[in-house]
Formats: sequence, structure tokens, C-alpha cells
Amino acid sequence: MPVITITDKEFSQFQRFIFDAAGISMANGKQALVSGRLAKRLAYFQLDSYGDYLKLLESRSQPAELQIAVDLLTTNETYFFREPKHFNLLRELAGEARRAGKALRVWSAACSSGEEPYSIAMVLADVLGDAPWEVLGTDISTRMLDKARCGHYPMERASQMPEAYLKRFCLKGQGSESGTLLIERGLRCRLQLQHMNLNEPLPKIGQFDVIFLRNVMIYFNLATKRQVVARILQQLKPGGYLLIGHSETLNDINDTLRAVAPSIYRKP
Repeated sequence: MPVITITDKEFSQFQRFIFDAAGISMANGKQALVSGRLAKRLAYFQLDSYGDYLKLLESRSQPAELQIAVDLLTTNETYFFREPKHFNLLRELAGEARRAGKALRVWSAACSSGEEPYSIAMVLADVLGDAPWEVLGTDISTRMLDKARCGHYPMERASQMPEAYLKRFCLKGQGSESGTLLIERGLRCRLQLQHMNLNEPLPKIGQFDVIFLRNVMIYFNLATKRQVVARILQQLKPGGYLLIGHSETLNDINDTLRAVAPSIYRKP
């Protein structure tokens, strides 16, 4: 089958599509990424152009295809224990909760394929043990959530994981699965995973002590960032912590939180 190139007009239409669907501002110059990720869908429907695929999406004749397109255009690579200082803070907060006899609720608000919420769960299981704790992982991509539920990863994603956690919470792949790890069942069962679009009114998920909103805002424009952060802060308990990516900031986005350290904010 001949390679189909994406035109500038088609690319700008997909920029609009992903903004409307997920609030994501796709940068110019990403034509290769879009065409690379969607080429198989054109082949699947035997379409001649990216414009035809967009028409199919907009016709709503294939409702499930909308989610497939969003999944393909929003996925990003991640790994365990990214930005260790956030997990050091989490360990301290878990220790405080244990001493006070309080439950700890943590939300990974854009959990991708699950490395972040599993990292959170390992820390809480280690510090709190059988004491009450809860981790919710949400993402806009159903495909990434399916990967998270499997808990099966390439071993290189665990390069930042403490050795003790690797031994305690992971099974090492053998034979055809060598070079991979599987999160052990007990920890997988503790994780709640839910499909969620942060650009829409949030379902009833309750309030959290810590919310991870890391490396998400880089995809949003200023107005969308403000809306998403305002929506998320309604779910953060007073005195709770919001953690963002180290390359992100809340300047001009929200002035109600107190900066504790770079990328770490606390609700009064």
C-alpha cells in the first residue's frame, strides 16, 4: 500500500480535533507523529487520505474510533519513580499519616501506562502496610489504562526503582518474557484505575491528600491549564499537596496554592 502523506491543512484539522477532544495544544511540526500514529487506522478503513479519516471521526459513524484516535494521539512514555523528590515527600506524608492513624488518599491524575500510580502504591504499601491507603490512577487513554491494569513493563522502565521494591513488588520475566517485569498481583489489586478526561466535569471521586498532575500541562494552552487546575483543586483537601512536572509552573495559572518547593504546592 502506498505511503499516504498528511497535508498541512489536514494536520491543522487534527490539531483542532485533539484540542476539542482532549484540550491538548499540539505543536506545529508534528506531522510525522500524527501520520505515523494514524497510518494503520487509514489502512484498517482502507481510506485514501487523513482528511477522509477525519471525516469518519466527525461523522460519529464509528463511535469507538474516536477513543482510538485520542489514545493514539495522546500517549507518552513514562517510567517508575520519575522525579524522586516527589516520592521522598510522599514517604514523609505516609509516615505522618501512620503516626496519626489517618488514611491517605493519592490521585495520579494522568497516569498513562501506570508507572506513576504503581510507584505511589509501592511507597504507601511500604510505609503504611495494612493501614488504610488508596491510590486512584486516571487517564484519557483507555489503551494506556489497559496497559496499567496488566502491570507488565520493560525492565528499563524500572531503572530508578529502589532495588528492595523491585524484589518485593515485581516478578522478573523468564524465558520469552525476559527483560520485563510484572507488578505482583497484591499491589495491582490495590490500584483503582478509571477513564477520565480532565477537560470535562469530573465524576464523584472524593478528596485527596496528594494529587500528582505531572507533565500534563505542557500539552495545554493557558486557558485550559487554568480550567484543569481549578477543577483538580476542588478534589484536593485543605493542607493537601499538588505535585506537577519539574518543567511546569503554576505562574499565571493559580494563585491560591503556596509553593513549598519547585513543582510542589500546598493548598492552604
